[in-house]
Amino acid sequence: MTFRSRLAPALALVLVFASSCSPVKAIGIRFLYRRAELPRAQVIRDVCYLPSSGCEDEAHKLDLYLPAGEGWPVIVFAHGGGWNQGDKALRVGGADVYANIGRYYASQGIGAAVINYRLQPTTDWRGQLEDVRQATRWVHDHIREHGGRPDEIFLMGHSAGTHLTSLAALDTDSPDAVPIRGVIAVSGAGLDMTDRETYELGEDIHYYEKRFRGSDSTGSWRVVASPVHYATRNAPPFLILHAGGESRGLRRQAQCLREALARVGVENRIVVVPGQSHSRIVLALSRPDRTAAPAILEFVRRHESRAGTK
Repeated sequence: MTFRSRLAPALALVLVFASSCSPVKAIGIRFLYRRAELPRAQVIRDVCYLPSSGCEDEAHKLDLYLPAGEGWPVIVFAHGGGWNQGDKALRVGGADVYANIGRYYASQGIGAAVINYRLQPTTDWRGQLEDVRQATRWVHDHIREHGGRPDEIFLMGHSAGTHLTSLAALDTDSPDAVPIRGVIAVSGAGLDMTDRETYELGEDIHYYEKRFRGSDSTGSWRVVASPVHYATRNAPPFLILHAGGESRGLRRQAQCLREALARVGVENRIVVVPGQSHSRIVLALSRPDRTAAPAILEFVRRHESRAGTK
């Protein structure tokens, strides 16, 4: 199976449940989705993180999920969707997939900003990276107003969102870059587009080429757009997650990221989430009884504690 058929949309398998007959849909949501609860007063929707854009559409908006009290860390989460699809407000069979991630971590004492960003072909990957940076900058500049700590920002993404958040964390040559405490990379794609083994394992280079090449005829896009080529010893620690049912090519991409970080001495860990696929792993991110959520909570708490007394 190629990258094209798996990744776009990122929740392709979950959407099968939404388009199937009611009993199948009910069973799918029953086993994959567990609603996290959070008081409505602790949710702020559709915050414009880039006022200069006018925010006439949804691309430059984010939703905030706020824990009780003050002094908590915050996760900035970017959805997947093959760089050309996806929305923070995604609902599948009545299940608000990304909002549930926000509610879950806020209920555990970790703030969350679930963001949108412009989709291709409205912009290119550089514009998408800039949107992630701008959203993160907004969180850094404003989260204290809501009780959070601007020095305790973690980035998390799924699939294409992992590519963009990893780039934002590793390529800090931008006036909008802010200090990042850690990165949670979930089923990442496009992490090292120079890796030949990834394509030999079944990934479609033409898919990446369409999204990243632009006017570059030299092939340098494979380096310039790949997060691994920005890894330095000053990078934040990474928690790298992938599904047990991930394709061989995307498992290889996780390994490429791990190796690049290890070469420069950056702390990192790969966690395999059993019983999940590239799509279903998103729903495991808000399930305390699955491998992904406990690993994320442990990662944030361990690295957040290094910041000192709140």
